[in-house]
Amino acid sequence: MAETLVSEEGLKRLIIDSLNLEGMSPEMIDPGQPLFGDGLGLDSVDALELVVAMEKHYGIKIRSDEIAPGAFASVAALSRFIAGRMAEAEAATEAATA
Repeated sequence: MAETLVSEEGLKRLIIDSLNLEGMSPEMIDPGQPLFGDGLGLDSVDALELVVAMEKHYGIKIRSDEIAPGAFASVAALSRFIAGRMAEAEAATEAATA
């Protein structure tokens, strides 16, 4: 199974577009910058909107118990989390068709 990569730039654009962050560009978001609190300033409502956007865009399902501070800490962490979910979905599909 090939390693699944999630573009941090694409993820930044998804965050900006899905949350309507006017005046923001992907270049303005550091991949290690916190998404919540003193970082980008997102809140719990933003997190839910972002989950819906990621599920739709990446074709994954994210359970509420997976919305953990570590996974959603930064763009870099979120990129790794999404890649992991995509790899799990791919492995499940491969196992089901084997």
